[in-house]
Amino acid sequence: MSLHSPVMLEEVLRTLSPRPGGRYLDGTFGGGGYTAAILESVPCTVWAIDRDPEAIARGAELAARFSGRLHLVEGRFGDLLTLMANAGVSALDGVVFDLGVSSFQLENPARGFSFRTEGPLDMRMGGDGPTAATLINNLPERELAGVLSEFGEERHARRIARAIIEARRNAPIETTSELASIIRRIVAPDRSGIDPATRSFQALRIRVNDELGEIERGLRQAAALLAPEGRLVVVSFHSLEDRIVKQFMANAAGRTPAPSRHDPRRFATQPAPRFRLLTRKALRPTPEEVQRNPRARSARLRAIERGKAGADPSPLAPPKKRESDGHVMGFRQDQRTTP
Repeated sequence: MSLHSPVMLEEVLRTLSPRPGGRYLDGTFGGGGYTAAILESVPCTVWAIDRDPEAIARGAELAARFSGRLHLVEGRFGDLLTLMANAGVSALDGVVFDLGVSSFQLENPARGFSFRTEGPLDMRMGGDGPTAATLINNLPERELAGVLSEFGEERHARRIARAIIEARRNAPIETTSELASIIRRIVAPDRSGIDPATRSFQALRIRVNDELGEIERGLRQAAALLAPEGRLVVVSFHSLEDRIVKQFMANAAGRTPAPSRHDPRRFATQPAPRFRLLTRKALRPTPEEVQRNPRARSARLRAIERGKAGADPSPLAPPKKRESDGHVMGFRQDQRTTP
Protein backbone atom coordinates (compact mmCIF):
# COMPACT_ATOMS: atom_id res chain seq x y z
CA MET A 1 0.00 0.00 0.00
CA SER A 2 1.38 3.41 -1.00
CA LEU A 3 0.99 5.86 1.92
CA HIS A 4 0.80 9.61 1.49
CA SER A 5 2.50 11.72 4.12
CA PRO A 6 -0.34 13.31 6.08
CA VAL A 7 -0.51 17.03 6.78
CA MET A 8 0.75 18.03 10.25
CA LEU A 9 1.62 14.43 11.11
CA GLU A 10 4.04 15.36 13.92
CA GLU A 11 1.50 17.74 15.46
CA VAL A 12 -1.26 15.14 15.26
CA LEU A 13 0.84 12.46 16.96
CA ARG A 14 2.08 14.86 19.63
CA THR A 15 -1.45 16.01 20.41
CA LEU A 16 -3.09 12.58 20.24
CA SER A 17 -0.24 11.19 22.39
CA PRO A 18 -0.85 7.46 21.77
CA ARG A 19 0.09 5.23 24.66
CA PRO A 20 0.91 1.52 24.77
CA GLY A 21 -2.17 -0.66 24.96
CA GLY A 22 -4.42 2.23 23.89
CA ARG A 23 -7.47 2.00 21.62
CA TYR A 24 -7.65 4.56 18.83
CA LEU A 25 -9.90 5.44 15.92
CA ASP A 26 -8.89 7.00 12.61
CA GLY A 27 -12.28 8.22 11.45
CA THR A 28 -11.04 9.17 7.97
CA PHE A 29 -8.68 6.38 6.89
CA GLY A 30 -8.13 7.58 3.30
CA GLY A 31 -4.56 6.64 2.39
CA GLY A 32 -3.76 5.29 5.85
CA GLY A 33 -1.02 7.77 6.73
CA TYR A 34 -2.25 8.70 10.21
CA THR A 35 -3.25 5.11 10.98
CA ALA A 36 0.21 3.76 10.09
CA ALA A 37 1.94 6.47 12.13
CA ILE A 38 -0.18 5.75 15.22
CA LEU A 39 0.47 2.02 14.96
CA GLU A 40 4.20 2.58 14.49
CA SER A 41 4.46 4.97 17.43
CA VAL A 42 3.42 2.55 20.20
CA PRO A 43 1.98 -0.98 20.53
CA CYS A 44 -1.69 -0.06 20.36
CA THR A 45 -4.87 -0.99 18.46
CA VAL A 46 -6.51 1.15 15.77
CA TRP A 47 -9.94 0.96 14.20
CA ALA A 48 -10.07 2.84 10.88
CA ILE A 49 -13.28 3.99 9.19
CA ASP A 50 -13.82 5.01 5.58
CA ARG A 51 -17.01 5.23 3.54
CA ASP A 52 -15.11 4.48 0.34
CA PRO A 53 -14.86 0.72 -0.34
CA GLU A 54 -11.76 1.38 -2.45
CA ALA A 55 -9.98 2.84 0.59
CA ILE A 56 -10.91 -0.19 2.67
CA ALA A 57 -9.58 -2.50 -0.05
CA ARG A 58 -6.33 -0.51 -0.25
CA GLY A 59 -5.92 -0.86 3.50
CA ALA A 60 -5.78 -4.66 3.39
CA GLU A 61 -2.00 -4.65 3.05
CA LEU A 62 -1.61 -2.35 6.05
CA ALA A 63 -4.02 -4.50 8.07
CA ALA A 64 -1.92 -7.57 7.26
CA ARG A 65 1.23 -5.72 8.29
CA PHE A 66 -0.32 -4.87 11.67
CA SER A 67 -2.26 -8.12 12.04
CA GLY A 68 -4.58 -8.04 15.03
CA ARG A 69 -3.86 -4.36 15.71
CA LEU A 70 -5.62 -2.68 12.76
CA HIS A 71 -9.32 -3.20 12.10
CA LEU A 72 -10.80 -1.65 8.95
CA VAL A 73 -14.46 -0.64 9.03
CA GLU A 74 -16.43 0.48 5.97
CA GLY A 75 -18.95 3.19 6.77
CA ARG A 76 -19.46 6.87 7.54
CA PHE A 77 -17.71 8.39 10.54
CA GLY A 78 -21.01 10.13 11.31
CA ASP A 79 -22.25 6.64 12.27
CA LEU A 80 -19.21 5.72 14.34
CA LEU A 81 -21.14 4.90 17.54
CA THR A 82 -23.04 2.18 15.70
CA LEU A 83 -19.99 1.02 13.77
CA MET A 84 -17.89 0.75 16.92
CA ALA A 85 -20.67 -0.96 18.87
CA ASN A 86 -20.92 -3.53 16.07
CA ALA A 87 -17.16 -4.02 16.41
CA GLY A 88 -17.48 -4.55 20.17
CA VAL A 89 -15.82 -1.23 21.07
CA SER A 90 -17.38 0.75 23.93
CA ALA A 91 -14.63 3.31 24.61
CA LEU A 92 -11.61 4.82 22.88
CA ASP A 93 -8.46 6.52 24.11
CA GLY A 94 -8.24 8.78 21.09
CA VAL A 95 -9.91 9.73 17.83
CA VAL A 96 -8.46 11.59 14.86
CA PHE A 97 -10.39 13.13 11.96
CA ASP A 98 -8.68 14.39 8.81
CA LEU A 99 -11.46 16.22 7.01
CA GLY A 100 -11.99 16.54 3.27
CA VAL A 101 -11.65 14.40 0.19
CA SER A 102 -9.01 11.71 -0.27
CA SER A 103 -6.06 12.23 -2.57
CA PHE A 104 -6.77 8.80 -4.01
CA GLN A 105 -10.28 9.97 -4.87
CA LEU A 106 -9.05 13.33 -6.13
CA GLU A 107 -6.39 11.85 -8.37
CA ASN A 108 -8.72 9.30 -9.97
CA PRO A 109 -10.47 11.01 -12.93
CA ALA A 110 -13.26 8.43 -12.83
CA ARG A 111 -14.37 9.73 -9.41
CA GLY A 112 -15.10 13.19 -10.81
CA PHE A 113 -13.77 15.30 -7.91
CA SER A 114 -11.24 17.42 -9.78
CA PHE A 115 -11.70 20.11 -12.40
CA ARG A 116 -8.11 19.51 -13.51
CA THR A 117 -8.87 16.20 -15.24
CA GLU A 118 -11.65 14.98 -17.52
CA GLY A 119 -14.11 12.68 -15.80
CA PRO A 120 -17.77 12.06 -15.04
CA LEU A 121 -19.44 14.44 -12.60
CA ASP A 122 -19.74 11.90 -9.80
CA MET A 123 -18.05 13.22 -6.59
CA ARG A 124 -19.50 10.52 -4.31
CA MET A 125 -17.08 9.41 -1.60
CA GLY A 126 -19.01 6.18 -1.28
CA GLY A 127 -21.14 4.50 -3.89
CA ASP A 128 -24.57 5.67 -2.81
CA GLY A 129 -26.77 8.71 -3.33
CA PRO A 130 -27.15 11.21 -6.16
CA THR A 131 -24.10 12.29 -8.13
CA ALA A 132 -22.96 15.85 -8.77
CA ALA A 133 -24.31 15.50 -12.31
CA THR A 134 -27.75 14.72 -10.89
CA LEU A 135 -27.69 17.92 -8.86
CA ILE A 136 -26.28 20.07 -11.66
CA ASN A 137 -28.87 18.91 -14.15
CA ASN A 138 -31.93 18.88 -11.91
CA LEU A 139 -31.75 21.49 -9.16
CA PRO A 140 -33.77 24.67 -9.75
CA GLU A 141 -31.64 27.77 -10.33
CA ARG A 142 -32.31 29.30 -6.92
CA GLU A 143 -31.48 26.09 -5.06
CA LEU A 144 -28.35 25.54 -7.13
CA ALA A 145 -27.16 29.07 -6.37
CA GLY A 146 -27.83 28.39 -2.69
CA VAL A 147 -25.61 25.30 -2.75
CA LEU A 148 -22.75 27.20 -4.39
CA SER A 149 -23.10 30.09 -1.95
CA GLU A 150 -23.55 28.13 1.28
CA PHE A 151 -21.04 25.33 0.74
CA GLY A 152 -18.56 27.09 -1.53
CA GLU A 153 -18.91 30.66 -0.26
CA GLU A 154 -18.96 31.58 -3.94
CA ARG A 155 -19.67 35.29 -4.48
CA HIS A 156 -20.75 34.67 -8.06
CA ALA A 157 -23.15 31.84 -7.19
CA ARG A 158 -26.20 33.37 -8.91
CA ARG A 159 -24.35 34.06 -12.15
CA ILE A 160 -22.84 30.59 -12.21
CA ALA A 161 -26.18 28.94 -11.49
CA ARG A 162 -27.81 30.94 -14.28
CA ALA A 163 -25.09 29.89 -16.74
CA ILE A 164 -25.48 26.24 -15.74
CA ILE A 165 -29.24 26.39 -16.29
CA GLU A 166 -28.75 27.92 -19.73
CA ALA A 167 -26.13 25.33 -20.69
CA ARG A 168 -28.18 22.33 -19.59
CA ARG A 169 -31.11 23.45 -21.72
CA ASN A 170 -29.07 22.42 -24.75
CA ALA A 171 -27.68 19.16 -23.31
CA PRO A 172 -27.00 17.60 -19.89
CA ILE A 173 -23.73 18.62 -18.24
CA GLU A 174 -21.97 15.32 -17.66
CA THR A 175 -18.23 15.90 -17.23
CA THR A 176 -15.90 17.84 -14.96
CA SER A 177 -14.37 19.73 -17.86
CA GLU A 178 -17.78 20.85 -19.15
CA LEU A 179 -18.74 22.27 -15.77
CA ALA A 180 -15.34 23.88 -15.19
CA SER A 181 -15.50 25.53 -18.60
CA ILE A 182 -18.90 27.06 -17.84
CA ILE A 183 -17.65 28.44 -14.53
CA ARG A 184 -14.45 29.86 -16.01
CA ARG A 185 -16.47 31.79 -18.59
CA ILE A 186 -18.34 33.48 -15.73
CA VAL A 187 -15.65 33.95 -13.07
CA ALA A 188 -12.30 35.51 -13.94
CA PRO A 189 -9.11 34.29 -12.24
CA ASP A 190 -8.03 36.38 -9.25
CA ARG A 191 -4.60 37.26 -7.92
CA SER A 192 -4.56 34.30 -5.55
CA GLY A 193 -4.05 31.91 -8.42
CA ILE A 194 -6.96 29.72 -7.26
CA ASP A 195 -8.86 28.26 -10.19
CA PRO A 196 -12.29 29.92 -10.61
CA ALA A 197 -13.94 26.47 -10.45
CA THR A 198 -12.51 25.63 -7.01
CA ARG A 199 -15.34 26.93 -4.82
CA SER A 200 -18.12 25.51 -6.99
CA PHE A 201 -16.55 22.05 -7.14
CA GLN A 202 -16.05 22.11 -3.39
CA ALA A 203 -19.66 23.15 -2.83
CA LEU A 204 -21.00 20.31 -4.97
CA ARG A 205 -18.73 17.77 -3.26
CA ILE A 206 -19.86 18.90 0.19
CA ARG A 207 -23.51 18.77 -0.84
CA VAL A 208 -23.26 15.37 -2.53
CA ASN A 209 -21.61 13.80 0.52
CA ASP A 210 -23.34 15.80 3.28
CA GLU A 211 -19.87 16.52 4.63
CA LEU A 212 -20.81 19.20 7.14
CA GLY A 213 -23.60 17.07 8.58
CA GLU A 214 -21.16 14.18 8.84
CA ILE A 215 -18.71 16.38 10.75
CA GLU A 216 -21.36 17.50 13.23
CA ARG A 217 -22.53 13.94 13.87
CA GLY A 218 -19.01 12.55 13.96
CA LEU A 219 -17.77 15.08 16.52
CA ARG A 220 -20.64 14.42 18.91
CA GLN A 221 -20.32 10.66 18.64
CA ALA A 222 -16.53 10.64 18.93
CA ALA A 223 -16.70 12.75 22.08
CA ALA A 224 -19.32 10.43 23.56
CA LEU A 225 -17.09 7.40 22.90
CA LEU A 226 -13.93 8.81 24.48
CA ALA A 227 -12.69 7.16 27.65
CA PRO A 228 -11.57 9.37 30.57
CA GLU A 229 -8.58 11.44 29.43
CA GLY A 230 -9.23 10.35 25.83
CA ARG A 231 -8.43 12.87 23.12
CA LEU A 232 -10.19 14.06 19.97
CA VAL A 233 -7.90 15.60 17.33
CA VAL A 234 -9.30 17.19 14.18
CA VAL A 235 -7.49 18.61 11.15
CA SER A 236 -9.64 20.81 8.91
CA PHE A 237 -8.87 22.74 5.75
CA HIS A 238 -11.44 25.44 5.16
CA SER A 239 -13.57 27.83 7.14
CA LEU A 240 -16.81 25.86 6.99
CA GLU A 241 -15.21 22.78 8.54
CA ASP A 242 -13.10 24.70 11.03
CA ARG A 243 -16.02 26.80 12.26
CA ILE A 244 -17.98 23.66 13.18
CA VAL A 245 -14.97 22.10 14.92
CA LYS A 246 -14.08 25.29 16.80
CA GLN A 247 -17.62 25.85 18.06
CA PHE A 248 -18.08 22.22 19.06
CA MET A 249 -14.86 22.10 21.05
CA ALA A 250 -15.51 25.44 22.72
CA ASN A 251 -18.95 24.24 23.82
CA ALA A 252 -17.52 20.92 25.03
CA ALA A 253 -14.98 22.77 27.16
CA GLY A 254 -17.60 25.11 28.61
CA ARG A 255 -16.28 28.14 26.76
CA THR A 256 -19.67 29.47 25.74
CA PRO A 257 -20.49 33.18 26.04
CA ALA A 258 -21.67 34.19 29.53
CA PRO A 259 -25.36 35.16 29.87
CA SER A 260 -26.28 38.84 29.98
CA ARG A 261 -26.04 40.45 33.42
CA HIS A 262 -29.81 40.90 33.15
CA ASP A 263 -30.36 37.17 32.54
CA PRO A 264 -31.25 35.33 35.79
CA ARG A 265 -29.54 32.21 34.43
CA ARG A 266 -26.19 33.81 35.19
CA PHE A 267 -26.79 33.05 38.88
CA ALA A 268 -27.38 29.36 38.22
CA THR A 269 -24.65 26.90 39.09
CA GLN A 270 -23.02 25.77 35.84
CA PRO A 271 -21.92 22.14 35.51
CA ALA A 272 -18.19 21.57 35.22
CA PRO A 273 -17.10 21.06 31.61
CA ARG A 274 -16.51 17.44 30.64
CA PHE A 275 -13.66 18.36 28.29
CA ARG A 276 -10.69 20.69 28.24
CA LEU A 277 -9.20 22.41 25.24
CA LEU A 278 -5.77 21.16 24.26
CA THR A 279 -5.48 23.90 21.62
CA ARG A 280 -6.72 27.33 22.70
CA LYS A 281 -5.88 28.48 19.19
CA ALA A 282 -5.70 26.26 16.15
CA LEU A 283 -2.27 24.83 15.44
CA ARG A 284 -0.94 25.56 11.96
CA PRO A 285 1.64 23.76 9.80
CA THR A 286 5.23 24.94 10.00
CA PRO A 287 6.62 27.20 7.26
CA GLU A 288 8.87 24.30 6.24
CA GLU A 289 5.89 22.01 5.69
CA VAL A 290 4.03 24.66 3.72
CA GLN A 291 7.11 25.19 1.58
CA ARG A 292 7.33 21.45 0.90
CA ASN A 293 3.62 21.23 0.21
CA PRO A 294 1.66 24.46 -0.49
CA ARG A 295 -1.62 22.56 -0.11
CA ALA A 296 -0.94 22.34 3.64
CA ARG A 297 -1.09 26.11 4.08
CA SER A 298 -4.73 26.25 5.18
CA ALA A 299 -4.60 23.31 7.62
CA ARG A 300 -5.84 23.89 11.17
CA LEU A 301 -5.55 21.43 14.05
CA ARG A 302 -7.82 21.57 17.09
CA ALA A 303 -8.15 19.11 19.97
CA ILE A 304 -9.97 18.42 23.24
CA GLU A 305 -9.47 15.94 26.06
CA ARG A 306 -12.19 14.25 28.12
CA GLY A 307 -12.00 14.77 31.87
CA LYS A 308 -10.95 12.10 34.31
CA ALA A 309 -13.18 9.25 35.47
CA GLY A 310 -16.62 10.36 36.66
CA ALA A 311 -17.38 12.77 33.79
CA ASP A 312 -20.82 12.55 32.23
CA PRO A 313 -20.50 10.21 29.22
CA SER A 314 -23.67 11.38 27.46
CA PRO A 315 -23.39 12.82 23.93
CA LEU A 316 -23.01 16.57 23.57
CA ALA A 317 -25.73 18.78 22.18
CA PRO A 318 -25.67 19.55 18.45
CA PRO A 319 -23.85 22.75 17.46
CA LYS A 320 -25.78 25.85 16.51
CA LYS A 321 -26.76 26.57 12.92
CA ARG A 322 -23.80 27.29 10.68
CA GLU A 323 -23.21 30.79 9.40
CA SER A 324 -20.86 31.72 6.57
CA ASP A 325 -17.98 34.11 7.24
CA GLY A 326 -16.80 34.49 3.68
CA HIS A 327 -13.32 32.99 4.18
CA VAL A 328 -11.57 31.65 1.10
CA MET A 329 -11.30 27.88 0.88
CA GLY A 330 -8.00 26.10 1.40
CA PHE A 331 -6.27 23.14 -0.16
CA ARG A 332 -4.97 19.86 1.19
CA GLN A 333 -2.07 17.54 0.79
CA ASP A 334 -2.66 13.92 1.44
CA GLN A 335 -5.71 11.92 2.30
CA ARG A 336 -8.04 14.92 2.47
CA THR A 337 -7.77 17.49 -0.29
CA THR A 338 -9.85 20.00 -2.21
CA PRO A 339 -9.67 19.85 -6.05
